[in-house]
Amino acid sequence: MSDLIAQMQHHVSVRNFEATPLSAEVKQQLIAAAQSGSSSNFVQAFSIIEVTDLALRTEIATISNSASYVNQTGTFYVFVADLYRQASMLKAQGQSLAGIQNMEALLVASVDTTIAAEDTTIAAEDMAVAAESLGLGICYIGGIRNNIARVAELLGLPEHTVPLFGLTVGIPKTKNQVKPRLPQINQVAQNQYPRAQFADLKQYDQQIADYYANRGSNQQQADWTSKNLDFFSAPRRPEVGAFLKKQGFTLA
Repeated sequence: MSDLIAQMQHHVSVRNFEATPLSAEVKQQLIAAAQSGSSSNFVQAFSIIEVTDLALRTEIATISNSASYVNQTGTFYVFVADLYRQASMLKAQGQSLAGIQNMEALLVASVDTTIAAEDTTIAAEDMAVAAESLGLGICYIGGIRNNIARVAELLGLPEHTVPLFGLTVGIPKTKNQVKPRLPQINQVAQNQYPRAQFADLKQYDQQIADYYANRGSNQQQADWTSKNLDFFSAPRRPEVGAFLKKQGFTLA
């Protein structure tokens, strides 16, 4: 197994960082890694905002319920699904914005952002892998969407942009144990979707229950099914849809 694959298989989210700021050199390496990922049709539909202002970071940390590991960390980025540049191009040429207002365009921007949502997803994941290769820890902060409109206001985001998540990066003080991922029998198949096989979670539930009962900190009685039932018990952040429409997306 390559060192990189081994590193990826030992990924954990870190929520306890040293207060040491990252150097300009390290941050430049992380940004370069984020920019180097694949991009749908090379639209590069994402932007990255480093939040260095302490008051601004504190408010975003409060919104996201992650103050302890957003305020004390090496640095904190917000990843933005961004079609503003493309909107500006179209407007300058007197063309319709319909091509960037639809759901598919938003998905392209979203995936780019996250792994960098399409570009955003790709960019953030590339940054995360790069950070961990340098011995750093990371934690995605989806809680910025708890008040997505306020975060957009704080960052001065224009139309056709969406703040998808934050990423805190720093030197870990402590790390949790690696959570057991879904067995491949529950997540990987060939040619067809095996409904019964993928939904048979008895073995995995027991594995996760053992993990929570025996991990080094924050022990609890729970399994994967109970966690998901709680998470999806009610619609989450219903105001996000209205925000997306305000930002100029039709969602059609």
